[in-house]
Amino acid sequence: MDIAEIQSIKQRFGIIGNSPKLNRAIEVASMVANKDTSVLITGESGSGKESFSKIIHQLSHRKHGEFIAINCGAIPEGTINSELFGHEKGAFTGASDSRKGYFEVTDKGTIFLDEVAEMPLETQARLLRVLENGEFIRVGSNKVRKTDVRVVAATNVDLQERVQNGKFREDLYYRFAVPIEVPPLRERGADVELLFRKFASDFADANRTKPIILDDEAKAMLLNFRFPGNIRQLKNIVDQISVLETNRFITAETLSGYLPHDQVSRLPVLLNSKGNNGGGGADNFSEREILYKVLFDMKKDMADLKKLVLSMLQDDTTNKEVYQEHSHLFNDLGEHTFPKPSPSSSLLLESHKSTEQPTEKTFKLDESIEDITHKMEDESLSLEKKEEELIRKALIKNNNKRKYAAKDLGISERTLYRKIKQYGIDE
Repeated sequence: MDIAEIQSIKQRFGIIGNSPKLNRAIEVASMVANKDTSVLITGESGSGKESFSKIIHQLSHRKHGEFIAINCGAIPEGTINSELFGHEKGAFTGASDSRKGYFEVTDKGTIFLDEVAEMPLETQARLLRVLENGEFIRVGSNKVRKTDVRVVAATNVDLQERVQNGKFREDLYYRFAVPIEVPPLRERGADVELLFRKFASDFADANRTKPIILDDEAKAMLLNFRFPGNIRQLKNIVDQISVLETNRFITAETLSGYLPHDQVSRLPVLLNSKGNNGGGGADNFSEREILYKVLFDMKKDMADLKKLVLSMLQDDTTNKEVYQEHSHLFNDLGEHTFPKPSPSSSLLLESHKSTEQPTEKTFKLDESIEDITHKMEDESLSLEKKEEELIRKALIKNNNKRKYAAKDLGISERTLYRKIKQYGIDE
């Protein structure tokens, strides 16, 4: 596909930017549109995955059929089967009439399943049957029904990791034949400035005012910002500045007041399973939880490495001399000093010397290992206590309304419900 065709698609669907990764994603979407195969769109929350599902639908032979976008993470686990596949009258309490599900309504069309990783395993089994045979059964029925639906799914988490953890069906994962990766905003270079100008212009047109303009330093600051919330976050920042600033010429000093200070540097960002608020599931940790886990694992690995080195140093005099030069590296492992080497004698462990002239502390490797283990266990417990404390505070702040508490915590409502049960929190 040449550049002119890609530009035509961008204009048609209102996509701004010229980064190579963005162009490649558009190219793949257009190539797969008429192939009638299931597609998996990956990318961080707020990066514009739904736009690619619309490209696929509108460029396909199904463009005259229904297009429905479903956020799987926003549907409660108890009702998702009914929402997707329908139910019969009396199938459950409150089912006063039969109802068609989305897969029945979108026959001959396209259904976009956002946050597909949040789908319960039982629902995944039902979806697999649709993808393999075009068949489904309403809740409360035993009658097999047929549907001809194109499924486009999206996720902001690593589905392969979910498969390995038993949270996503492997056979379902491989039913999505074509992957499309939507790049995060921080990897799109000058597209950031183009989008800023577009959002500023849109706001000015809608509110009959002049658009805000960045000076050179402000542009540089904007390009250096890592945008964990991607395009959605950028638009929010533009709208805030457009509303609150009377001076339409924005300096770097002004812009810095609207950028979270802990996110200014364009450093690598952890892909949250909920990314931001992009839909956390049972094991879809928030960015904070992932960071805690990474740091804890790193500390454990370092402790294991130090214990291995120490055990090696016990076996050889030369090694003990090396230890004496770098003993500060092992201070966190407790009491483990060796006797200093003597010019006329070899180095011995304190336990082999006469008890009448103790000059150095005895090395107690087993005791220090036990202490390390206890410390790591205590740290793990402290993280859980901190998490419980944050959940309680969020619930109190939002008058026990889970939806808003989950939003404050940056996790899905389903994850919050699981955590409340885990910690036995009374609402």
